[in-house]
Amino acid sequence: MMSSPRSRLAVRLVVLLTACALTAPIMRLGAQARPAADTVQLTEWDVPWGAEGRPRDPSVDPQGRIWFVGQEGNYVARFDSKTKKFERFEIDAGTNPHTVNVDAQGDAWYAGNRNGMIGRIDGNTGKITRYPMPDPNAKDPHTITFTPSGDLWFTLQNSNMVGFLEKKTGKITLATMLTPRSRPYGIVLDKSGRPWFNLFGTNKLGTIDPKSMRVREYMLPDERARGRRIALTSDGAVWYGDYSRGFVGRLDPVSGAVKEWALPGGATSMPYAMTVDDADRLWLVETGRQPNRLVGFDPRSNTFIAQMDLGPAKPNTVRHMVFDKNTRSIWFGSDRGTIGRAVVPAPGRKPIG
Repeated sequence: MMSSPRSRLAVRLVVLLTACALTAPIMRLGAQARPAADTVQLTEWDVPWGAEGRPRDPSVDPQGRIWFVGQEGNYVARFDSKTKKFERFEIDAGTNPHTVNVDAQGDAWYAGNRNGMIGRIDGNTGKITRYPMPDPNAKDPHTITFTPSGDLWFTLQNSNMVGFLEKKTGKITLATMLTPRSRPYGIVLDKSGRPWFNLFGTNKLGTIDPKSMRVREYMLPDERARGRRIALTSDGAVWYGDYSRGFVGRLDPVSGAVKEWALPGGATSMPYAMTVDDADRLWLVETGRQPNRLVGFDPRSNTFIAQMDLGPAKPNTVRHMVFDKNTRSIWFGSDRGTIGRAVVPAPGRKPIG
């Protein structure tokens, strides 16, 4: 099926100025004004199976096609932005996939959020291979990230676990979090092979030693902090969006020190989707406002460099984003029933570190 693209005009980036405050034991730093002549180009396409399916969590395959899931529609799908064609893959009833992530071979791995399994769709044949959880208490695979060798780390939010799936053997190993009901959520992998994840049910971030499977938790200073998505910059810093308080935060994994910057939308901004581009700029979506707003943050200058509305002012939530360096595009799914692309400019600076 073909979509009807709803193109958005390129939007002039707006620099924001926020107040600067410093309190112990956590630093809350405000942005300073600076000129920004760059633009972000936004395009969205209507998903043919309706907004009620909740299209979300896109991933880019080696051919540049966009995979995503319909969590409530119970499907996995693929979109070709060149031909504007959508292709739907039928999966087991009751799977309600939460996310999909495509490996280097082009196979799409999805998290069965309501049937306790990880599924793999062969990118060439469409054949599905199923990997059920080895523990009946592991009920809700959530978000997936890959190791360089193609193995999987994934969170299980309400099961309070993080899992590891060895691709070669299919073996799954599960680690239970130290804090009860801590709700592991977003997950990324650092250069040393350690997964980092938000613990959305508490004011902590977590990591796991891949050899021992030992869990370590890092306390965020404000007890109200609730990180939902997570990202890494090239200097090894761990970044999170504080959904409860409206901040973007930085954790130094060596010292444990935390710094935070209030988002433009303030305490009600509810940052959800988050990604980082190849220039180490953080991008977050403020979902506490309608329309949702995409915000850019530059860690070099500690300034917010951009803000842009995503679509019209109607009920919407952008839950996850991914950056494709080949096209300098941020891809996202929206509760309005669209797959969106925001093309961000290169700032012409070297990465941090």
